[in-house]
Amino acid sequence: MEDRSRIVAGGNLLQAHTWKGLLETSGIEVELRGEALLGGIGELPVDLQNVELWVCESKYEQAKQMLESLNVESPQWQCVKCHEMNESSFELCWQCSAERCDHYN
Repeated sequence: MEDRSRIVAGGNLLQAHTWKGLLETSGIEVELRGEALLGGIGELPVDLQNVELWVCESKYEQAKQMLESLNVESPQWQCVKCHEMNESSFELCWQCSAERCDHYN
């Protein structure tokens, strides 16, 4: 099985399903993660309340370009060091100042 990378993370389930559908109509297989955890909002830590779209490594750049070409808002990114969610315009984590790393498994 090919490795996957997270391409989008956010708390909006409708938006995640819309993006998933757009990518799948272009032949990009998408895995939606975190959907079942949204029922625990208020009881689960904030970093577990995100819906994430994951794509195969080989399709990552194609999927990223597709979302950018659709004028999709740049998604937030999660710090790999402290796991804090950051706005797309931040190049450093606002919490711990670690450098942005969008492409991880």
